[in-house]
Amino acid sequence: MAMIGVTPVKVEVRTDWIAGRPREIVWGAQRLRITRILAVREETAAYPVETGPRTRFEVEADGTAIVLTFRHRSRRWSVDGLDDAVFESRPTPVLALVHAAAA
Repeated sequence: MAMIGVTPVKVEVRTDWIAGRPREIVWGAQRLRITRILAVREETAAYPVETGPRTRFEVEADGTAIVLTFRHRSRRWSVDGLDDAVFESRPTPVLALVHAAAA
């Protein structure tokens, strides 16, 4: 899977109350249900000083692989990457928006 980097986009992420893992992404008028968490990387011990501690989630949402980052200091979510192959095979309005912003 080839991931492309994009400028971080602010999104609303709904999480599980107990575990704090993402379960749904609200991006503008679209809702993407997270079907699987592929990887979790916690950067709470070693992190960039300017951004503070963060947790990165690599998730699959409605067939699209997305990298989400939760910044603990500001308590904000951002989208840091999308699967390039998925974008080329079937662009959805959300992916088209991100591709236009990245270009």
